[in-house]
Amino acid sequence: MNTNVLTGEIYSKLITAGTAELNLNRKIVNDLNVFPIPDGDTGDNMFMTVKAGCDAILPELLTSLDSTSAVISKGMLLGARGNSGVILSKIFAGLTKGFQGCEFADIAIISQAFTAAIQESYSAVSKPVEGTILTVFRESVEFANSRLDSTSSIEEYFENLISAAKKSLDNTPNLLAQLKEAGVVDSGGAGLIYIFNGMLNALNGREYSSFEDSDFSNPQAKVDISTFTRNTQLEFGYCTEFFLRLQTSKVDPDTFDEFHFSNWLNQNGNSLVFYRDDDLVKVHIHTMEPGKILNYAQQYGEFLTLKIENMMLQHNEATIQNNYSDKSLPHKKFGTVTVAAGAGIKQSFLEMGVDQVINGGQSMNPSSQDFIQAFELINADHILVFPNNSNIIMAANQAKELYKKAQIHVLPAKTIGQGYAAISMLDFSSDNIDTIISEAMTAISETTTGMISVAVRDTVLNGVEIKKDQYLGFENDTIHLSAQTPETACKELAKKLKLADHGLMLLIYGKDVSDSTARELYKELDSEYKKTEIILIKGEQPVYNYIMVLE
Repeated sequence: MNTNVLTGEIYSKLITAGTAELNLNRKIVNDLNVFPIPDGDTGDNMFMTVKAGCDAILPELLTSLDSTSAVISKGMLLGARGNSGVILSKIFAGLTKGFQGCEFADIAIISQAFTAAIQESYSAVSKPVEGTILTVFRESVEFANSRLDSTSSIEEYFENLISAAKKSLDNTPNLLAQLKEAGVVDSGGAGLIYIFNGMLNALNGREYSSFEDSDFSNPQAKVDISTFTRNTQLEFGYCTEFFLRLQTSKVDPDTFDEFHFSNWLNQNGNSLVFYRDDDLVKVHIHTMEPGKILNYAQQYGEFLTLKIENMMLQHNEATIQNNYSDKSLPHKKFGTVTVAAGAGIKQSFLEMGVDQVINGGQSMNPSSQDFIQAFELINADHILVFPNNSNIIMAANQAKELYKKAQIHVLPAKTIGQGYAAISMLDFSSDNIDTIISEAMTAISETTTGMISVAVRDTVLNGVEIKKDQYLGFENDTIHLSAQTPETACKELAKKLKLADHGLMLLIYGKDVSDSTARELYKELDSEYKKTEIILIKGEQPVYNYIMVLE
């Protein structure tokens, strides 16, 4: 089969097939993590990112390539999770720029769009590192473009993309020492190849089954209607989402007042996420009166899709934690958002005065839209964001780019310890955002975070021989030791990190550690390090048995 023209309909099929193929191979991509601990989530992040693009597809949008690619790209930008997901969303944003104004595209336009996508993807990273998904994408596009001639089909283009991408992926360990030492190739690059494979399969006529019920890393829990009885009072309102097609019989789409429309929605709900593409309007809003919202919107058009959910039935901790309601928040100059997993850690942040705690962390990275929804709940001029994970910072920065109602400041807190220390030291009394950020950055730089987690495979890293099911003690990207029990690893790591030289340590224990075991470890450490104040916190976090925050 030779396809010579890319239409909106074909493009949507390629995206859907690429998503399905990645879904089938997510575990393989997840297992390519450098650190041998149960935190591999690259496959999940990339899948959830491209699936967000698929979810934005509507049959009526398949009239042109530019409008179809724009809606898909917008969905991915909002749904991007993790560094690999953000870069992936930028790749498709670059394709969209290349397809701008195109009803359809021939192979010459397609090659130009892929070239534009290289530049867009590299712009997502302040200091691009070779040996990653960026390299695999760039080298595959450069090779595919070099093989073009006037007779090339789209199938041949993707065949060249894939063959070059595989060679590039195999070479990533030679470009990144961490990959070579761990004995793996770059996981993001591997995920990209699966997406390309799915696209080529679709061009060759393969049909994929639905991936709607896929079990990804943080699925929606089943709704338990018994939690809302005849005597329950509605506290959190309704999550209301819809696609609206503006109708010329009701409004002139060319003069439709987006500001007036979104401003009315903001006054009658909160957590608004709104965007428009030509005569299509997408709305996500939390409201106590969904009927009022829908009646207002229907004055301008008709619904293409519609979803309303009672948020008191939702089991997403972040949704309940953030306490969406119809109460308008008083305006203030400074607000804060942080990311955490584990009921105890999240509660600690709330008690410290954090405005919004987004549920997430290692192995469950929040999307850019999760950040935007948190921003919407804070009526502030400046919002300080503490991602607390190096794989979340890019999604936070992408949300910053998309959000225009406040000044967003993403602070590079890469661990729970850094975020905890910076937030605990926040002082708004200067009333100067530069001073506040400078003090927070100092706290981040002066904080040491040690972590304990179980090894999921045998390997050697940083000269440490690691056996599956042993417990690792590490700081940032440096593994210091392995031990038979998490408690032994914690005591050994305390020595490595020179706990005796620190005045304070927070010992945060996870969901797999019993209260009695944690208390016993606390007593041992408190007895040995008499000059250090040790505070025991029940964090209930996943992945890490213990987190040690040294200040």
